Amino acid sequence: MGFGSYDESEQQQPADDEDDAGEGVSVHENDHDGSVSVESDVSTDDLVSRLGDIRDAEEDDEE
Repeated sequence: MGFGSYDESEQQQPADDEDDAGEGVSVHENDHDGSVSVESDVSTDDLVSRLGDIRDAEEDDEE
């Protein structure tokens, strides 16, 4: 076969198997409507400062 050619049999849809019936994936199976809360003694400013330190360290490692 030349470039861009294909076998039409490869393009056919597979036959439905009875074994596969009802085995679809439910995208809502593990939905969660709860909430998350975190208690910490560290201030937001301290956390942002620490994040900046981490990013600076990563940039130094890349050089």
